Amino acid sequence: MSADREAELKLRLETYSDPWLRQTLGDAGAVTSVRVDGARATAEVTLGFPASDYAAELSRELQAHARGLAWLEGLDVRVSSNIAPHGRERNLRPVGGVKNIIAVASGKGGVGKSTVAANLALAWAAQGAKVGVLDADIYGPSQPRMLGLSGQRPTSPDGKSLQPLVAHGLEVMSIGFLIDEEQPMVWRGPMVTQALAQLLGETRWGALDYLVVDMPPGTGDIQLTLSQRVPVSGAVIVTTPQDIALLDARKGLRMFEKVSVPVLGIVENMSTHICSKCGHEEHIFGSGGGARMAEQYGVDLLGSLPLDIRIREQADGGHPTVAADPAGELAQAYRLTARRAAARLAALAIEKPASFPSISVEDS
Repeated sequence: MSADREAELKLRLETYSDPWLRQTLGDAGAVTSVRVDGARATAEVTLGFPASDYAAELSRELQAHARGLAWLEGLDVRVSSNIAPHGRERNLRPVGGVKNIIAVASGKGGVGKSTVAANLALAWAAQGAKVGVLDADIYGPSQPRMLGLSGQRPTSPDGKSLQPLVAHGLEVMSIGFLIDEEQPMVWRGPMVTQALAQLLGETRWGALDYLVVDMPPGTGDIQLTLSQRVPVSGAVIVTTPQDIALLDARKGLRMFEKVSVPVLGIVENMSTHICSKCGHEEHIFGSGGGARMAEQYGVDLLGSLPLDIRIREQADGGHPTVAADPAGELAQAYRLTARRAAARLAALAIEKPASFPSISVEDS
């Protein structure tokens, strides 16, 4: 009887379609354990993305989903995460203990890419993941100031590698830690790519679920170096709704497609301007551009984030929004954006077809 009820309950839970994965829990292989004791049961659900702030909501949804079982009087759902490495298909050498490398990129500067990268990293960490940030913008590093690490220097325990600095629970590395803040990087392309390779490979990263790489704008040497040397799990494209920004963002998206890096989706930054005096909301850079681009290329619109003076002030002060005001509505927008991106990465691994079909040769 108990075994029959366990099978029945597991089947019921596996039919639940998760809104973030956009798959049933059965397709995702997420229902890992079901135990029945009389009329009460316990189920364990393991998601492939960080979900500590989603666990209670999912538990309630699954309890409601299982109410149709006449014998079930109580269900305890325990939700956890197990973040697997993705993007290893091209047999590129992984970076230390890093499971997933996520490139945050834009086609042009001035769209708030670094602010988005820092807040995505903080949002994943807040949801239970172990996260690092690599500032790959060699010419214009901004993460040291943004994460409150200006003026600090990394140590080298063995004279060959660098220990990342830590801010707000994130491991961080940047060329900005090794030079004066106002020193210009007058380097040609080969020197820049060598510096990136050293920062990436000679940093003593811990066991990270995600390493967020804050890319420089454009589609040049650094982007190609990263995609060709290490297994990049996915890319997030940041743009504003403005036509000129979208034009360059399309180039960035297509570049990642050409080097076989999956694009997890688009973040439309500065979607609306919120007046700090009266709260009036206005589309000063146009509206709907990110959604149209996402539809055109068949990718997700991960989030639409406002142009708000608090975001700028918090980043300039070394405490980005998710760290400065974790319960605020702006931080919530970043957390939902981060959850969509991580869930998309987890779902892609399940959706991906076999790399090569089986072929049968028979005499006719």
